[in-house]
Amino acid sequence: MELPKGVEWAAHALVVLEVAAGRAVSSVGLARTFDLSPTYLNKHLQKLAAAGIVTSTAGATGGFRLTRPAADVSLGDVVAALGSATPLFQCSEIRCQGAFAEQKQQILASGLCSINQAMLRAEDAWRSSLAGTSIADLAYGLDDNTRTRMLRATGLGPDTDKDPS
Repeated sequence: MELPKGVEWAAHALVVLEVAAGRAVSSVGLARTFDLSPTYLNKHLQKLAAAGIVTSTAGATGGFRLTRPAADVSLGDVVAALGSATPLFQCSEIRCQGAFAEQKQQILASGLCSINQAMLRAEDAWRSSLAGTSIADLAYGLDDNTRTRMLRATGLGPDTDKDPS
């Protein structure tokens, strides 16, 4: 299983928005923080806006903000917003093929196969873990230096005219 890199990008951008404490951050500022493509990141930010996770404001002082407290935004929300809500495992019912083709109706009537059941349980556990991890949880462990560097890179921090490195 591999998630699109946009999930990582969006999650990091949301952490920066949490650090920005309600101030609008441009997609360029968010992209600059991690040396990402502003165009590609903006596509993901627009998906987060469509999902109600962020809001965007146009203009010189515009940008993106969280629409609700970071404690109320989970990694599960991010994965779902970026189109990764479909089941990871797709059972093709191969147990009804080959030597078992003549028993297909009986096999299907018996319910989900044990492999499909195991995969569904694992995915449920993974999605539950994501749902239990908020953007606030991720931002909580950041030290002051990291927070300051994030704000400088976005253009919101002290000494923003200096190199953030």
